[in-house]
Amino acid sequence: MFAPPAAAQQMAVAGPGAVQGAPVGAQGAAVVETGEVVDPLSILLERSLAARPATADETTSLLYLQRAYRPLWDDAARAGALLAALERLDTHGLDARDFEPERLRSQLAVPADIEARVTRELLLSDTLARVVKQLRYGKLDPRTLYREWNFTPPANPYARALALAQLLQRADLQAAIEAQAPSSPLYRALQAALAEYAVQAASGDWPTIPAGPTLRPGQRSARVPALRARLALDGEEGLDAVSDARRYDPALEAAVERFQLRHGLAADGIVGGQTLRALNTSPAERADQIRANLERLRWVSADLGGDRLYVDIVGYHADLVLDGQTVWASRVIVGKPTRKTPSLRDSVVNLVLNPKWVVPPTIMREDVIPAAARNPAYLANHRLRVVGRGGQTVDPATIDWEAARRSGLGYMVVQESGARGSLGRIKFALSNPYAIYLHDTNARGLFGRAERALSSGCVRVQNPEDLAVLLLDAPDTWSPEALQAALDSGRTRTVPVGRDVPVLLHYTTAALDEAGRLQLRNDIYDHDRAIVDALAAPPRLLD
Repeated sequence: MFAPPAAAQQMAVAGPGAVQGAPVGAQGAAVVETGEVVDPLSILLERSLAARPATADETTSLLYLQRAYRPLWDDAARAGALLAALERLDTHGLDARDFEPERLRSQLAVPADIEARVTRELLLSDTLARVVKQLRYGKLDPRTLYREWNFTPPANPYARALALAQLLQRADLQAAIEAQAPSSPLYRALQAALAEYAVQAASGDWPTIPAGPTLRPGQRSARVPALRARLALDGEEGLDAVSDARRYDPALEAAVERFQLRHGLAADGIVGGQTLRALNTSPAERADQIRANLERLRWVSADLGGDRLYVDIVGYHADLVLDGQTVWASRVIVGKPTRKTPSLRDSVVNLVLNPKWVVPPTIMREDVIPAAARNPAYLANHRLRVVGRGGQTVDPATIDWEAARRSGLGYMVVQESGARGSLGRIKFALSNPYAIYLHDTNARGLFGRAERALSSGCVRVQNPEDLAVLLLDAPDTWSPEALQAALDSGRTRTVPVGRDVPVLLHYTTAALDEAGRLQLRNDIYDHDRAIVDALAAPPRLLD
């Protein structure tokens, strides 16, 4: 808990207008022995802040400490700017009701006796601190939602107090408060879309398209008129000026393709399950999705500048950004919904060329042991061998696989290196304790799929060789030709990286496409709802 300076602790307040044992000056201020005039309000502020519980956020206390407890809110315009900023929190997907604006207004109307001024001072300052924290870092603590979360945390109370002091020096406080939110193009695009979907949601849901078989161009279906009506609400014109409303004609196909591009789907004009899900997402659900993604951006904005290897989990894509330029990009395969790729901030510690694969516990328990129990040839078919504690190969025929299903195997299962191995020919080892890393694959044909949530949690990379050369960052030693020769040798080799780049595995259901247009994508892991529900919950006191 914040503790006031010892000298300040020695000042006892005898009443609302004096310091004990000190004469009162002309303006009701206390005069201490040094002749310094001390405002009684400052003394009361100090005492009130010192009495706060140890669990309280210290930002406000530290703000007043650095300004010797002088009041901040005697200027009515400053308080008005804070209230105006609260009124615009909905544009950020936040809720002004978290800050009880009516209570603030009532405090501003209270006669300015000293006790009322103390209450008002602390209420306004606490509100400012919480508003700025929510706008800059988010309302929620992502660690309460994801146990693996380790992105850069919010600044400590000392740094936040210094930032507040600087903020309060700005001439336009309202604009300065709003400027605390991320300034990225994606954040601004989400704000604009939130306003549009909020208006649409107020007008009611749009028509849904009934479930049924996949709709393909050229078909006739009783569901096609509903598809036309739905896309017309997106601004598509001329879809109803047809002689056969049930026919899936070329104009409707083109409209579906444009819709698919806007939602990060394969633009094939085919209305399958994923496209139908996106079409039937209501305006209110889209607004909630946007709120969830605005919050995500506030969580990670501190990590999205500078060099980074960014893995967009939902977009099945990775980019290496160096010196502000994207120097490498690749399709990726991520974890299936039952084995989600976690959101992590990490780094590549080394590369393993021609890696062996030691089957991790989850895959061992859920895949390998059941498959070996069903089919004695499973291990051989997948180039897997059982290894004892001393490194010796164990004959799988000597293992009771049914017993292993119940109590575990007690051995390692290893797949030898090579292009046919599950890790392919390059592994990008990360430092996390969850056995999550990036790697090549022996099934590169899967990169041709539009939906690529197919792995057991790790990230498979389509173009690993180019990424490896960039991370090794040693042209004289590791040219593309030298790397290829090392891979062709078949020898397993661990090589430290030459360039330390943060690796960001990030889950977001909103992104900008190559043309800078907003995409609102399907929530493949169903993560959005938990964020939306948590945002709707009331904040903790003195958050």
